[in-house]
Amino acid sequence: MFIQPIYNESSPEALLDFIDQNPLGIFTTGIPSDAHAHLQSSHIPWVLDRPSASSPNGPPHPAVLRGHLARANPQAKSMVDSLTSSNLLSGSELESEVMIIFNGPYHHYVPPKFYTESVSASSKVAGTWNYAAVQVYGKAKIYHDVKREETDEFLMKQLYALSDNSERKIMGFTGENGRDEPWNIDDVPRGYLNILKKAIVGIEITVDRIEGKFKMSQEKSKGDREGVARGLEGVGSDAAKHIARSVREFGERKQAAKMK
Repeated sequence: MFIQPIYNESSPEALLDFIDQNPLGIFTTGIPSDAHAHLQSSHIPWVLDRPSASSPNGPPHPAVLRGHLARANPQAKSMVDSLTSSNLLSGSELESEVMIIFNGPYHHYVPPKFYTESVSASSKVAGTWNYAAVQVYGKAKIYHDVKREETDEFLMKQLYALSDNSERKIMGFTGENGRDEPWNIDDVPRGYLNILKKAIVGIEITVDRIEGKFKMSQEKSKGDREGVARGLEGVGSDAAKHIARSVREFGERKQAAKMK
């Protein structure tokens, strides 16, 4: 991802928070194959395990992302074929690096006429698009052999965490203060759950690199940023209003950084 310095988000915590808030990521692999496409992508909801602090016995553990794919998905078939053709067991790493793209919930076009200062001073302006995205790179372990205990352990851990995150954090089903009770994997009959597990492939990615681009008109003057914010508020859609708030927020950060 091309990231101009002014749009770069360098805080690891901010990037991980973004993933927590936008867990549906686009999982992309590049695996040489005669039977499947070389480049493949799938939208997957991810569970984020944040990095742990270093311990006396070793270095800190990096961030980890856990997810799963339908076994019938050609991308899953390509990954499993790659491992089995190399006689690698379930829980083995793919040879090639993988990438996951997380996009913000909203993005919006910004027309040139919103730049109140630039338009009045010059005609050298152009429309653009404001958005936020985080990209993650790392090595992926694939849990595909349903006969192996480690595959079952990984899938159960991942499914419990995904269900809990989705029900509690996204839907707010906590069972407290009049809220609905969260749905739980334990509500699924054991026999049916075993059938479901056979139909999926587990993915565990150790994060090697993470980068984020938050493009919210930071490069513009204060007057132009205010023009963008007011213009988007006038559009009235949820997406436009969200980006307007972000333009003001990142503009305030820019001003604060100048004063340090």
